[in-house]
Amino acid sequence: MLVALHTPDRFQERATGLIDRLRPELLLSDFGAAEFSSAVARMVRTGLLKEPDARVCFDDFDLWSTRDAVAAAVESADIRAADGFVRRMDTALRAPDAIHLAVARRLDASLATFDRQLAVAGKLLGVTVAEM
Repeated sequence: MLVALHTPDRFQERATGLIDRLRPELLLSDFGAAEFSSAVARMVRTGLLKEPDARVCFDDFDLWSTRDAVAAAVESADIRAADGFVRRMDTALRAPDAIHLAVARRLDASLATFDRQLAVAGKLLGVTVAEM
């Protein structure tokens, strides 16, 4: 979802609307920020974005995250919880998504995602999923 906010994306309008609705209580984990950076870098490597445009995306994201989001650190307990989520055979989660869910659950925060499978797993695990 964060990539949709800061790069040309088909979800950009929906992501912006959701962020506007969530203010001022938007949490951003350090892991979520790293995933954003990874997605933008991948867009450069695959030719979907030029490097100068990626730098603008990074600058825009950095400004947005310090101005509009509250930082949330990932803790060791989140990694252990994510491991438990992944070991459940009814969630089909991969580790990165499980970490996002573990952080959201620990903080009693709603998870914002366009990923339907992640939303279903979140609900199964007792995490509130923001209406997109």
